Amino acid sequence: MKVFITGATGFVGSAVVQELIASGYEVTGLARSESAANKLTAAGAAVHYGDLEDADSLHRGAAEADAVIHAGFIHDFSRFQEVCEIDRLAIETMGAALTGTEKPFIVTSGIALVSPGSLATEDIIPPVNPIMPRASEIAADKVAAMGVRASVIRLAPSVHGEGDVQGFVPLLMNLAREKGASAYIDGGQNRWCAVNVKDAAVLYRLALEHAFPKQRFHAIDEYSIPFKALAEAIAEQLKLPLVSIPSAAAGEHFGWFKGFAGIDMPASSELTRDKLNWHPKHRSLFEDIKAGIYL
Repeated sequence: MKVFITGATGFVGSAVVQELIASGYEVTGLARSESAANKLTAAGAAVHYGDLEDADSLHRGAAEADAVIHAGFIHDFSRFQEVCEIDRLAIETMGAALTGTEKPFIVTSGIALVSPGSLATEDIIPPVNPIMPRASEIAADKVAAMGVRASVIRLAPSVHGEGDVQGFVPLLMNLAREKGASAYIDGGQNRWCAVNVKDAAVLYRLALEHAFPKQRFHAIDEYSIPFKALAEAIAEQLKLPLVSIPSAAAGEHFGWFKGFAGIDMPASSELTRDKLNWHPKHRSLFEDIKAGIYL
């Protein structure tokens, strides 16, 4: 099976490429630069030039493949609505190329805004939020309604592991270094969830192999991590003070990240584990932090 992957040189996408190639799949990755192309070639994948705003390239890449995994996203939160719109158009473009076929299409989303304040489960469909639009899931549902075998994988806010340099945990580590303290907001009891990138990659493969249409799967290993515990682990690793910051002053420490630092987003993956027989087995988030991979 030939699989076309967007975001194939990113942190998650690279792990998916490695997992699929090791499992005998033929992988083609989207590349917008020679450095990205070289990385794909070194991993054993074929190269398809283009980017998420190149509709012709996306359509062609999807049409030429037997399955598509969309793991790409422009991580520029300063223009979040704009990049969500780019994401929507990319999904609809690739979905159009898959209409009328039985080819699987795996779309990537996130857990954060599924069910803030309560346990997020796979069967919850969050209402549309114009400020923080879940364009990926809306677009996936749209192409699924057209008959495409589209499903969604929701990633934990912390997808961790070797090579994680741009995720939320390294961001928090860098903030702690810059501010001279590791912080949490108020009591720090808001909950996060996490998954090792290698376990997430296995989930993509399983979702691809089962190709359940119109399904949502959760890449979640640790369901409910108090943010204070994460801040404590960072403080211990960096040998910095641990401080509580009132919510009214959170922006001074966290900047644009204050919303994520304060959100309560526990999540379950029980339905995912049962349906796909997925069993995470790699190191936990705290084990990775203690192992020093973020130093």
